[in-house]
Amino acid sequence: MAKKSSRPIVAVVGRPNVGKSTFFNVMAGSDISIVKDTPGITRDRIYADVSWLNYQFTLIDTGGIEPDSKDIILSQMRSQAQIAIDTADVILFMVDVKQGLVDADGKVADMLRRSKKPVLLVVNKVDAPSKQMADVYEFYNLGIGDPWPISSVNRIGLGDMLDEMVKYLPAEAMEEDDDDRIRVAIVGKPNVGKSSLINRLLGEERLIVSDIAGTTRDAVDTEVKYHGKSYIFIDTAGVRRKNKIKGELEHFMIIRAVAAVERADVAVLMIDATEGITEQDAKIAGIAHERGKAMIVAVNKWDAVEKDDKSVYRFQEKIRQTLSFMSYAEIIFISALTGQRLGKLYETIDMVAANHAMRISTGVLNEILAQAAAMQQPPSDKGKRLRMYYITQVSVKPPTFVIFVNDRELMHFSYTRYIENKIRDTFGFKGTPLHFIIRERSKKEQ
Repeated sequence: MAKKSSRPIVAVVGRPNVGKSTFFNVMAGSDISIVKDTPGITRDRIYADVSWLNYQFTLIDTGGIEPDSKDIILSQMRSQAQIAIDTADVILFMVDVKQGLVDADGKVADMLRRSKKPVLLVVNKVDAPSKQMADVYEFYNLGIGDPWPISSVNRIGLGDMLDEMVKYLPAEAMEEDDDDRIRVAIVGKPNVGKSSLINRLLGEERLIVSDIAGTTRDAVDTEVKYHGKSYIFIDTAGVRRKNKIKGELEHFMIIRAVAAVERADVAVLMIDATEGITEQDAKIAGIAHERGKAMIVAVNKWDAVEKDDKSVYRFQEKIRQTLSFMSYAEIIFISALTGQRLGKLYETIDMVAANHAMRISTGVLNEILAQAAAMQQPPSDKGKRLRMYYITQVSVKPPTFVIFVNDRELMHFSYTRYIENKIRDTFGFKGTPLHFIIRERSKKEQ
């Protein structure tokens, strides 16, 4: 069962005002995935999926520096660099030709050099290369290789820099992956019990667990065998921070969740039953939803909650409301501490992974489409009625369908949702999103 391997991660590090945001927006094009808000998710511009030649990668802005003083800028740049070192396959270190080489750049360059990660030194704001090259050469003093001059605003030099960058992407960025073990990312806020869960599944204290938020180091891949079947669990790193600034913590948490979810088939969002579901949980869930991953919400510490006969129902309702954009998610109640219902967790992982990879024959799909249209007339506008000619499944992980119609404008979101529900009524598809592509047939084809 070959599957596409995950997108590599490219992180951008740099001081305030060197032009990271402009670069980010140009790279992501006008269709920035962060701007297309899924209902129910609010999100900062932290990541975007980018294509260059045959390569697909996720660009991450490690951002979040408050320019209060030189000391604070340096400490926050070091945090940024650490995040990039921990999560990225390639690091773009951005500097500004107009500000020139500053002390903080040198100190961060030392960190990046020691990391042994591939680093590309990107000199931004080189709007007139012939006049500014002497200033660009100054950055050779950083000792991290050739400076690549670009102008994000004028889109100069980006192609050459990207051609160089993709040389450092992992080879599997373009290859198929034959590993058929289910890859499960355990995601959630710090201290909801992610590491405790993996320790319990392993039956040993392999990950350090303590009550200090953010004591887990980097993302750890752990193979676990259960009833003779192998699974890979990806634990998202906690955040090692002395100053617990809420905004920064959240920023880092999201970057790490992107890195883990990207490599998984199934995302398990852990929620603390004693806290209930929060806006932060919804943000993390949104990452998995946008990337089309199978989804399980695991409510941990359920043993620590006072319950009556309506508790489960009430808790599920609250989750469904907060995660209204992913009604397909499976919800289970567990305790990593006592091991309660962990067998059920494996069953649910198997089920949602199978649904995520399910294929439906074209004949059956078209029967469902015809029945759906007979039961609820397709929408019309100004006397023109929607006609649906044909539906076929084009890919899995997530299951993706193309519907051919006479006029895309008439295929309202609500009617697509109605067709989705009819397909789910027949095949379940529990735990996995379904994607629909609406194609218009030309007059000749009609």
